[in-house]
Amino acid sequence: MSFIQRARAWIAQDPDPDTREELESLIAAHDEEALEARLSGALEFGTAGLRGIMGAGPNRMNRVNVMRTTYGFCEWLKAAVPESTERGICIAHDARLKSEVFAQDAIEVALGLGFRIYSYSRSVPTPLLAFAVLDKKAAGGVMITASHNPPDYNGYKVFWENGAQIIPPNDVAIAKRIHDSPPVDELPRVRAAVARSRGTLESMDRCARKYVRVVAESTCKTERRRTIQVSYTALHGVAEPLFRFLMSRTGFCKIASVREQARPDGTFPTVPFPNPEEPGAMDRVIALGSEVEAELALANDPDGDRLGVAIRHHGRFEMLSGNEIGILLADDLLRRNEAPGDPLVISTIVSSPMLGHVAKAHGARWEQTLTGHKWIQNRALELADEGYHYVFGYEEALGFAALPAVRDKDGVSAAMLIVDLASRLLAEERTLVDALEDLFRQHGFHGGRQHSRRYDGPTARTEMAQAMHALRTEPPTEIGGRQVLSMTDLERRVCWTPEGTHPMERFDQSDTLLFDLGDDHEVMVRPSGTEPKVKYYLYAKEPVTHDVATARERVDVTLDRIERDLGLR
Repeated sequence: MSFIQRARAWIAQDPDPDTREELESLIAAHDEEALEARLSGALEFGTAGLRGIMGAGPNRMNRVNVMRTTYGFCEWLKAAVPESTERGICIAHDARLKSEVFAQDAIEVALGLGFRIYSYSRSVPTPLLAFAVLDKKAAGGVMITASHNPPDYNGYKVFWENGAQIIPPNDVAIAKRIHDSPPVDELPRVRAAVARSRGTLESMDRCARKYVRVVAESTCKTERRRTIQVSYTALHGVAEPLFRFLMSRTGFCKIASVREQARPDGTFPTVPFPNPEEPGAMDRVIALGSEVEAELALANDPDGDRLGVAIRHHGRFEMLSGNEIGILLADDLLRRNEAPGDPLVISTIVSSPMLGHVAKAHGARWEQTLTGHKWIQNRALELADEGYHYVFGYEEALGFAALPAVRDKDGVSAAMLIVDLASRLLAEERTLVDALEDLFRQHGFHGGRQHSRRYDGPTARTEMAQAMHALRTEPPTEIGGRQVLSMTDLERRVCWTPEGTHPMERFDQSDTLLFDLGDDHEVMVRPSGTEPKVKYYLYAKEPVTHDVATARERVDVTLDRIERDLGLR
């Protein structure tokens, strides 16, 4: 079929007047290029579910793809999870454009396929969905969100019965059933009002109150703390009411919000890229922190699963990296851990190796996984069977997880843990920066940088693949003045060393290259799973023989050399 014929076939089954009009206008304009962009290929369902730009056609996020994905997920659950229809599915959404509509479509299709459904009455942070899956003992969960992506994106995130996001081979099995989905106008659907009257659609609003109780009980266990002033932003997302309630519940009432970013708004008018990691994203909350003389400036991303932190130190705010936040929380939680079993902390392969030193100092096991909390949480469950007690997991992209009741990253509970730690340090007339420098003196200064090489246009994915292929086939033997001791290729599952190559069995297959330069000097390269860019992660370490500042300067020199050798500066 021509692209115009494909567009008309799509229009015939599309229930959304907005996307029908989008295609009709392109047909009328004979815009073959725009039609091709929407109709050639399709969004791929993977371990992160779906995520993409909203619009018409199989290559966009829209109501048709949401309903077909729900069909595939439900059919897989029926085959994979005992009594799945009776146990039900938890479905929630954030406040992005179309999120509520997408969630309603998912609910009605799942109801039509015979599932009991649990839903919140409002938009909520992603951690509340992950919490509800375990609390309700559901067969699975769906969260409509694109997390920190720009406003024209949305996504469909899938959780399994264990409360964690799915991992292979489940994604492949679900994708096959999505492919076999009938046209959406043939899918059975049950309206929400009808389901409520039948008792097959239930509210899970009480889960939010349970979550608050669990978080409150897991933080603020000591009275040795001082009142702390916090400035906060949810970056036009949905986390603020939950965070404010937790602050009040735990006795931290001094919170000032960035007023123009407090209300949920899927257009993100003040931050086109609502990610606390992005330069400028936290400018307003830091400015507010200076105005109200706050000790902490905190930012959650729009669905509340990430946390950015800036700390007032010697009169000015300093941004903490994801690795620095993760190391601080890991050390504090291990120090206070009283649970039975051998303690366990987990980070991803692109996060700082410093966590291994912190874990060893506390007698804990340190594990590394592929990028994403789906890997962290599923590995934690595997090791729980061997007697290990999960204490904390993190990834450098501001994702932290400390609650066993939430098997995903949770920026709201992480914010409470940071507030509690900072308040205890304040009682000792110290800051998070002081605590971090103590850890550097003990374990060496670990510095890191991240770079992204963006690719644009229809050939972006091809160019990214070519860049990765070039590194694989002609790997550098020296980076930053240090010999490459090994290059591990997680896609081809081999490890190269100067002495030769050998197969490796660690980790699942992933398009990632790891360069070991020795002594905690590392380089990792991988294409982003959600954006057209290749990411570079650079790490270096220096012992603190005199002071932290001198060690930092030496690390910066090394990182500069690594950047030059990789063409990043």
